[in-house]
Amino acid sequence: MPNPPAVLLPTLACPEPQAEVVLFAFDDGVFPFRRNVDMHLIAGQQPRLVLRHGEEGTPDEVLLYAGSVARVGDRFHLWYNGNYGPLANEIGFERTNCCVCYASSHDGVAWEKPNLGLVEFNGNKQNNIVDLHAPTLWAGAAVLFDPDDAMHGRRYKMAYQAWIGGTLQFCVAFSSDGRRWRPVPLNPVGPEFTVSGVVRHQHRYYACGQMAGDPRLAVLASTDFEHWSPCAAPGLDRAAEGPNEAVHLGAGLWNRGNVILAVYGQWHGHPTGDRRLTSIDLGLAVSHDAVHYREPVPGFRLVPAAEQPQSPIGFAPALLQGQGMTNHDDHTLYWYSLWRGTRGSGVRLVTWTRDRLGALQPAQPWDAQVITCPFEVVTGRVRVRLNVAGLGEHAHLRVALLDEGFHPIPRYSGADAALVAEGGLRVPLYWGGGDLLLPSHGLMRLAVNFEGVRPEDARLYAIYLGE
Repeated sequence: MPNPPAVLLPTLACPEPQAEVVLFAFDDGVFPFRRNVDMHLIAGQQPRLVLRHGEEGTPDEVLLYAGSVARVGDRFHLWYNGNYGPLANEIGFERTNCCVCYASSHDGVAWEKPNLGLVEFNGNKQNNIVDLHAPTLWAGAAVLFDPDDAMHGRRYKMAYQAWIGGTLQFCVAFSSDGRRWRPVPLNPVGPEFTVSGVVRHQHRYYACGQMAGDPRLAVLASTDFEHWSPCAAPGLDRAAEGPNEAVHLGAGLWNRGNVILAVYGQWHGHPTGDRRLTSIDLGLAVSHDAVHYREPVPGFRLVPAAEQPQSPIGFAPALLQGQGMTNHDDHTLYWYSLWRGTRGSGVRLVTWTRDRLGALQPAQPWDAQVITCPFEVVTGRVRVRLNVAGLGEHAHLRVALLDEGFHPIPRYSGADAALVAEGGLRVPLYWGGGDLLLPSHGLMRLAVNFEGVRPEDARLYAIYLGE
């Protein structure tokens, strides 16, 4: 039986072979060389409210997402912050009490709040509160489904914050089913830290959030999800964007193997310092090591806060990111919410055509080319597929294979280069030498040339290297 495919990107931070690598157009680490080609990010489409808050007097009478979505099997699972009780403040308009609630869906759009029967609320257990003994829980819980953990009772992992000793402390819990949770006896396990996302990357765990009083994105690290770094690695800093710009509560994370996508809060403070006038959009950052993050386009609003459907008038528009981005059929889905617990609170959704969050497109109608970083087929046989649009009679791509030193590889370049004349989400490449790349090819690069009478019509979103 042949070995499964494994591809390595050796020049990136912390390289590790992957069954499939994705070269996103917006990742300059994998597309370092460009001529007459610009990169454009694409904002999320069709913002909509997909899960509403509950009635007054229910555990989620205010629904501040600050949670996670994970697809397990054929269902989507959602954990969110139910907020109830008296008004705590008139800045974020949170209520005084928090609990983690659960919902599920078959498509990520239509959600159900099941009756879990686990936790008593107002004299009965007819609600969707998960069993997590954290009486001082506050506004956020990031959940990671970790099927590779050998201990069944730890397949679901949660990082959350709770008031301990007058400050918000970093805590964790484990579960076998995502509904019944066991906080670890060591809690709190980290410094004063507000978490938005957690990820497993190369056999380590990383929590992304914000340290108290620090306007930068911050990252904690662990090898076992119980013992965490005593201090954080400072990350993305938006101070250069302006005196009132900051990262709000870190980022929700999506691990694509060779790259991590991070959706973070873009805090736009008011010159007066009045947080009631703060607006918050959601931006995009990327990382190859889960510690160091950078913005492909600084300040780009991946999910704009302005004019969100069914949001209240009279408040500065502000959004709250969550840990939830995934591909489903031909679309990429991302869930988020309003930051303030006002009318219109609930889980919201934007979508893109699958993996089309950014594109490489010719800036001039001649001599347009991009070249990838080196890659190597470690084991197995690998095919190359393109996520591309705008091709046809007047525009096409010609893709050649180069060695690490930029020399054309015979039978995969020149007249034998792959010609792509039709768009699609995973268009396969065929060279004169065939459609398979092998370990014997050594270190390689892809050179993509935009050709035709209107090459500027072509848009390259991603390249996939895998089975």
